[in-house]
Amino acid sequence: MSDACAAAGPQDREAISIVPFNGTAAAWDGVVASLPESTFCHLAGWREIMTDVLGHDTAFAVARDREGDCQGVLPLVRVRSPLLGDYLVSMPFLNAGGPIGSQAAVAALLKNAAALARRLGVDLLELRTRVLVPSSLQVTQRKITVLLQLPPSAEELWAAFPATRRRQIRHAMKEGVEAQFGAAQVDAFYEVFARNMRDLGTPVLPRAFFERIAALFPNSVVFGAVYHGEQPLAAGCGFVWRDEFELTWVSALRSHRRLAANMLLYSSFMQHMISRGVRVFDFGRCTPGGGTHEFKRQWGGVDVPLPWLQWSPRQLTAPPTLDRPVFRVASAVWRRLPLAVANRVGPVIARQLP
Repeated sequence: MSDACAAAGPQDREAISIVPFNGTAAAWDGVVASLPESTFCHLAGWREIMTDVLGHDTAFAVARDREGDCQGVLPLVRVRSPLLGDYLVSMPFLNAGGPIGSQAAVAALLKNAAALARRLGVDLLELRTRVLVPSSLQVTQRKITVLLQLPPSAEELWAAFPATRRRQIRHAMKEGVEAQFGAAQVDAFYEVFARNMRDLGTPVLPRAFFERIAALFPNSVVFGAVYHGEQPLAAGCGFVWRDEFELTWVSALRSHRRLAANMLLYSSFMQHMISRGVRVFDFGRCTPGGGTHEFKRQWGGVDVPLPWLQWSPRQLTAPPTLDRPVFRVASAVWRRLPLAVANRVGPVIARQLP
């Protein structure tokens, strides 16, 4: 992709061709920023993270019209594991990243992605989109998100909380729990995140994954943690994109649940976003009807389906997850591992989960 593709041209041109991305990150991001359907999941920096940190192959594709102008993009990542299978995903570990651009460009990108999936012989192609994209591919809605419209002020936000939430937040504040935000919270975030993942019986992503995120997306990523003294009790990592914020990863220490640190973390993130002019708070993906879903709904948001697109020669409907029955014994054993061992071995396994 040449720098001339930094601005998308008219969307009524035909004869769309798909070419590999071979230009600068700035040029790619210029296209992404110009497209209304884009998300932070489409940014070029993810290619560096997926290749350098996680060791995956990538196939970032550009749709060009006959005059050579960019009409759309699709970042693709291949995640392969001898144990878990072979997957082509946009984007792994994230909730969006599917094809964006003109109608003709999106159609061409979809066709190209399906052809690539067949050529590679993957078990499943999954394109994660936030809006329903016209396509012959199967649509799955196994995941949803919860969106909350933020008021203009923290005072209005507080007044809108249910009485139970306000009591829990006050309790945390009276116990001396305090929130902090910024790049300096990466270590605190990972400390809580890694311990919580071990306690859940799930391998954790490598620390370098989040360190690289902090380095590549300083203007959009937000790390936050709540402390009791010097001990971080709950922490989250999310992204601001235009007037929305998505809380992508969040964890809390179960051993300190009585302090309601998780409640203070969420409310503090919301207040922090209001101060930045954000108007929509995205709680991140969850499974409909699950405990996480119910927790997110209690803040007053609304359910929004995530209509992801799929193709599979084996009729698969989802990538592997470690909460499947076949992995339950392994998960129980994992929860008993010393934290240092889990943090050393976990990233090797976690990077193979799309």
